[in-house]
Formats: sequence, C-alpha cells, structure tokens
Amino acid sequence: MGWEVPRAAGALLGGVLLGAAPPPATPELAYQLVEGRNINAFVRDGPVAAHLLLRSGLDPRILIAFPAGNSGVALWFDRVAAPVTWRLEQPPLPLAVNDARGRSLHGVRAVASVDAARLAVKQGLVTNVRYLRDYQAIAKFPPEVSVAPRISGDTIEWARDRLDGAPGYLLRVRVLSGRIAGQAITAQAGQPIRLEMIGATGDPPLTGLTEGELLSARAAPDQAARNALRFLSYREKFLAGSWRFNTYFGRDTLMSVRLLMPALQPAAIEAGLNAVLARLNPTGEVAHEEGIAEFAIMEKRRASERGNAAELDYFMVDDDYMLAPVAAAYLLDRAPDARAYLARGLTSVAVPDRQEKVGAALVRNLRFVLAQARPFAQAPAVERLIAFKPGRAAGQWRDSNDGVGGGRYAYDVNAVLVPAALDAAARLYAAGLLDPYLSADDRQALGEAARLAKAWREAAPPLFAQSVPAAEAASAIRGYAARLGVPAAPALAALGAGPLDYHAIALDADGKPVPILHSDEGFALLFARPSAGELDRAVTAMMRPFPAGLMTDAGLLVANPVLAPAALQAKFTPAAYHGAVVWSWQQALLAAGLERQLARTDLPPATRARLRDAQAKLWRVILAARAVANSELWSWRYAGGRYQVVAFGAGRQDVDESNAAQLWSTVYLAVRPPAAIRPPETPSPSTGQGGDRAKAPRPR
Repeated sequence: MGWEVPRAAGALLGGVLLGAAPPPATPELAYQLVEGRNINAFVRDGPVAAHLLLRSGLDPRILIAFPAGNSGVALWFDRVAAPVTWRLEQPPLPLAVNDARGRSLHGVRAVASVDAARLAVKQGLVTNVRYLRDYQAIAKFPPEVSVAPRISGDTIEWARDRLDGAPGYLLRVRVLSGRIAGQAITAQAGQPIRLEMIGATGDPPLTGLTEGELLSARAAPDQAARNALRFLSYREKFLAGSWRFNTYFGRDTLMSVRLLMPALQPAAIEAGLNAVLARLNPTGEVAHEEGIAEFAIMEKRRASERGNAAELDYFMVDDDYMLAPVAAAYLLDRAPDARAYLARGLTSVAVPDRQEKVGAALVRNLRFVLAQARPFAQAPAVERLIAFKPGRAAGQWRDSNDGVGGGRYAYDVNAVLVPAALDAAARLYAAGLLDPYLSADDRQALGEAARLAKAWREAAPPLFAQSVPAAEAASAIRGYAARLGVPAAPALAALGAGPLDYHAIALDADGKPVPILHSDEGFALLFARPSAGELDRAVTAMMRPFPAGLMTDAGLLVANPVLAPAALQAKFTPAAYHGAVVWSWQQALLAAGLERQLARTDLPPATRARLRDAQAKLWRVILAARAVANSELWSWRYAGGRYQVVAFGAGRQDVDESNAAQLWSTVYLAVRPPAAIRPPETPSPSTGQGGDRAKAPRPR
C-alpha cells in the first residue's frame, strides 16, 4: 500500500517541507501489540525505525520514539473526565520529509481515531526521549527544547532544528474528523476524533540487523520475540527497550547477549560485545547508559562545553563485573575464531577517534576487576566489598531509588558477579587468548585471579546469609498476606517447621542486612557453581509460594518484603518498579541457571530432584504468561482464587510504565523449556508477520 501525500508535493508548513517519495508497500518489519491502555505499533525499513504509542484512558497521549538519536516526538492531552479509547486505523508507515533547508528527516505517518468529545492540548515536545521520559515522570523538561505549536487550518505542528542547528524534529497532527478550537480538538456530533499523525527525526539513523544476521537456526519460532529483538538490534549497538530506552545500556546488552548466546549468530554477539567495549572508560569501567544527540548537546552546554559526543554514565557497578564472564562464555565456548576477533580494530565511543584492538579493551576491564577485587580478597570485611558509588542510591539492575531498600553492598555484585569475573579472567589467561595484549604486570595480576576468586566465593556470600526461625517467619507471612489480601495457607505449608533461610538483597552502609527476599539467586545459578547445599537453600527460598517465597500464578516476583518493617514494605509494593512485580528477564535468568546446574554430573539425586521440580514450576508460570513475555515487567492482582497478570503502568499508583519491546525479555528465543514440558512450537500471538519483508499489520 503506497502513501498518498496529504498535501501537494513541496507544500511548506511550519518550516517543514513535505514531499518526499512514498514508503515501500511492505516494510521489512512491522507489527503491533496492546498492553494495558497502550497501543504499540512498530515499523523498521531502511533508515526508518519508529515506535508509535497511543495511550488510552484518562490521560491520553500520542508518542513516536525513534532509535535514531534516541529521539522522539509526543503530544500529551489534558486529563479527561471519562476514559477514552484509541483505535489505530492505519498503522505507521515510513516516510521521508525535507525541512525548510532541504535536509532529510526520517519518520512515519499513521491515522488513528479516539472516542473523545474534546481533547485539549497539554504539551507537545519534539526532542530526545530522555526529556520525554522526564516530562512523563515529573512534568519537567529544559526550556531550550520547547517550541510553540503552529496552528494552520486543520493542522497543529511542532517543528524545530536540533539545538546545534542540525536537522531536528517534527510532529504534525492533522484533524481528519473534528475541528481545532483554540488549543483543543473537538469531535463532530456523534463521531470520533480522527487524526493523521506524522512524526520525524533528523538524527542519523542506525543500521538494522536482518533476522538472518541476528539469529541462528536454534532460535525459537516465537514471532513476537523475534519482532522485538529485530526492532532493538543494530550493527552499532543493541537498544535496551522501547519507547523509554531506545539506546545503549551496558547491563541490558551484556545480560541479553549472554542469555541469547545459544541462538545468536557470531556477528550479533560481537556487535553486542563491541558496543560495550567501545564505551569502556580509560580505567576499564563499563558504561551503564549513553546520552546522545540532543541530550548530549544539552549536557555539554550545562558544563560550558561544545559538541555532541555521547555522554556516558559510569555510575553503576554490576556491569563492570558482567563483561568478563559474558566475553569468556563466547571466546572460550562459542567463537569460531576467538583470536581473530580479539585482534580486530575497535573505534572508541568513550574517547572519540581512539582506535584499539578488541583484546586490548577487554584487558583494560580485567585490570579494573582485579584491582577492585584485591582488597577484600586480602582481608575480607564488609567495608571492602564493592559498594555503590558515593551519593548513589543504586548500582545494579534494581536501579530505582528504592530498588535494594537503601542498601550499599548488593548481594548479586559481591556474592556472584565479582567472583564470576575473576574466574573468567583466570580462564581467559589460562587459554592464552589475551597474550598479545598483556604487559608483565598484567600477567602477574591475572596469575592471581583464581586465588582471588576463591577468596570471594568463600567469604562474601556468608555476609548476606540470613536465617529466620519458623515461628517468626510464619507470623510475618500471616500479617503481610492479610495486608495484601492474598492467602497465607500455601505459603505457610511450604515453610514447614524449619527456618526461612535466604540471602539479604543487600547490606547497608553499616553492614546490616536489608531483609528482602529476591530473585538475584538466579545470577549464582547462571554464573557460579554452588554446592548442593547452597543450591538447595537458594532454590527453596525462591520457589516457595508468595508471600513465603517468590512464586505466584503470574510469575516469579523479583522482590518480597514479607520480613521487612512496614516502612520498607511500602517501597516494595506491586506498584513499585522493582517491588513485588515480575520481570521477564529475571525468570529467564533463573530458567537458564537451572538448566546450567542440571547439566552438572556432581550433584546428589535429592538436589537434582529439587532443581527439576523448580524448573517445572517456573516454566509453568512462564508459559502461562506468554502473552506478556516480551514486555519489560508486569504486576498482578489476586482475584478469583489466583494471581492474575496486570500490565505495569496500567494502575494509577504504578510509578512508571513498561516498555512494550524490551531487549532482555526476548531471551526466550534461546532460553527454552525442557522437551518434556515444551508446548507445540507455533509462533506466539502477534499482529506482525515474520520474515525480512513483513507485511504491515492490520489495524486492531
């Protein structure tokens, strides 16, 4: 289906010239999905990649996010008296437009209707997604990125150059049914409001990976997951999630590459590793997030600097210790030619114009790991653990302010990731792959890696170990269940007469444990080799029914504050981003970890039986929630005698909204159930089509 240009070719509106060639009839990728109140429509074709979101309910919104420059355009309407519902009549199709100076912008056109009598314009923004996120969360954005709307006849438009004068951004809304009255759009009597929406960005496009470049024949035939992964995968980098994180995140990239590794092509694995290595700082730390394009320009202006080079954030600590085990898993077990890969050139993003070998960059990270780990290994004590950085409330994947309940030393970082990174360093050194990039000092330091790893494995986990007597735990379970309105009986039955043993989610600055049950034991199952007793305790703690453990009909919760005081429980509710909610990738992490441990031959029959039982229970809930498996996270409600999935962001108390396409939620393409419980392999429900030339989806 071709695009009918809505105005004569060459027409100028608000400084934007519309009149480029029509889009292809069949974009290479196009699909839709609905989550809660959000209609999401994705399209990618050549230089165009865009995610259209239409928000129904009491706070209607139009948003189009672009991987190019992590840019986006959005229009918020005033709160309405009664919920409204959008209908996407024509899904987004690619187009190119020229601005008033003849420069190209890439974007999409779509048509939608909404059953509202009147929509009053609250705010339009055309800028970087970081500022769209800020406005959505706290109703603030830099005044420099503001532009007044232009109203002409049946059209409202927001258009401007980027702050540095480069090609900028466009949002154009034309009323097809209804009329513009001041700063509002009103419906015709008895008719919905119908709108044509055009959004475009001038930021440089990324180069998408095709499905053939991305996935091997081992990947599951889950079309929804394939669609999401393709939308987020580019030769330059993998994107964390759309709409809110359409750019590089180190942790998301590393964990996704590790979990997807069995189903990824080598070129895709190397693209992910290269994105991380290219963003290492001079001391070898992994960049958590990048700020690019207009966000980077603004940050430099605030620092009295010029330019648009990426702003890289190194405030997280967990990703520093993920790189080595992920790289080792590829280089030692899967790479077709590890030495050739390590010898390839790499262009730094952290230090513009710097060139180095992949191997040299990896060694720089290993130096950092060894230097940070040595003090604790030499004299174990809480204060020598790896702490969050000064002034930071977060430092690992639970990166909201209350994600680890005020802790400073995270369990996953210290008990699992640091020793795993040291083990990986020792293995890489022993294999000789890094020899061309090592100095004499490096060789001496790496020669100690195995000893340091052993010291961390033996001394760090006990600092987090907790044991609560059965009577005390049972009382806490009863009270917490009553406050939530969920049953206590299954949890109490699973608890039995023994103590509730678990690892605290973190230690505070004084070394006091933060009493939150959590899913981060999954890291130990994936990256470590726990003893049979350690496996028994970790799996039992997670797999008990909530609120004694983490298991619900809706999935494995990532946190359970049943043992915490009331003030801390209030920070871990089902409406909290890292509270008593389900994160898709955390379930996949545990599933992959269970599979890895079951591949061992040194475990006693009782432990193997416990692992197999946990595996079956976990996959039962994963498969029951397949419809949301590619989402970032979801919440739940208890009704009809069971826990039911609720889209995160659908409730008024939810602190944020989930990404409809999340990189690390696509890992089920590689993390798959055991053959004995695997359902028939048919593509999951999706309005998009498979293949590199997917047909545009039908409107929902």
